[in-house]
Amino acid sequence: MNVFKKFLILLWRIWFYVLMGLPIIIMLPFLIFFTSSEKYYPQYFACARIWAKCIVYGMGFVPKKISSAQLKKGESYMFVANHTSIIDIMLMLTVIDHPFVFVGKKELTKIPLFGYFYRRTCILVDRSSQRSKFQVFEEAQRRLKQGNSICIFPEGGVPEDKNLELTIFKEGAFRLAIDHQIPIVPITFHDNKKRFSYTFFSGSPGKMRAKVHAIIPTKGKTQEDKRVVRQETYDLILKELRDPSL
Repeated sequence: MNVFKKFLILLWRIWFYVLMGLPIIIMLPFLIFFTSSEKYYPQYFACARIWAKCIVYGMGFVPKKISSAQLKKGESYMFVANHTSIIDIMLMLTVIDHPFVFVGKKELTKIPLFGYFYRRTCILVDRSSQRSKFQVFEEAQRRLKQGNSICIFPEGGVPEDKNLELTIFKEGAFRLAIDHQIPIVPITFHDNKKRFSYTFFSGSPGKMRAKVHAIIPTKGKTQEDKRVVRQETYDLILKELRDPSL
């Protein structure tokens, strides 16, 4: 890679962090008010979608979504997707307009401005702590009882091996979905690793495809069905990665 191209990517990457902070500063009074109580979460979610779209479109990404899911207003869902990039968060907010709460890693709270609201609105998990994982389950249950949906990246983080298409899913999302008898909505992100990976001098503007798959029902299922449902979801996302429908 020549020096000029590296310089352009450097400026583009810096612009990403500007875009992360600028909408938050502009919407700051609203964000502070909407995070003062969980009853305002739908209003906060609307602001979060504006923030996400500013980043996605501001970086030159063009979302292309195809959906087989018919989401009903007022119903809770478990959204699950493959995880390859920090931009997964923004793209999820861009393509899904049904209010949901993220379950995400605690480390993101360290990002200035973003981390403050992330901590106040998301369910945080410390992957090094077993107690934290139990607390996450309790908090997710509480938020589901409020009528919210939940979003989990079931790989548990971005795979360290960059050549892996999809790592084995952890069971938490499927356990919660079955416990609360809420449908699972699998989502496949095709281009996020290519467009904006964790390798600093890489990526480019362009198309970002998202396939929202048909809902997987959990009505009548028990925890004995958990691994079957997990495998069904995994196979669906992996098949789409290998044979794109869009």
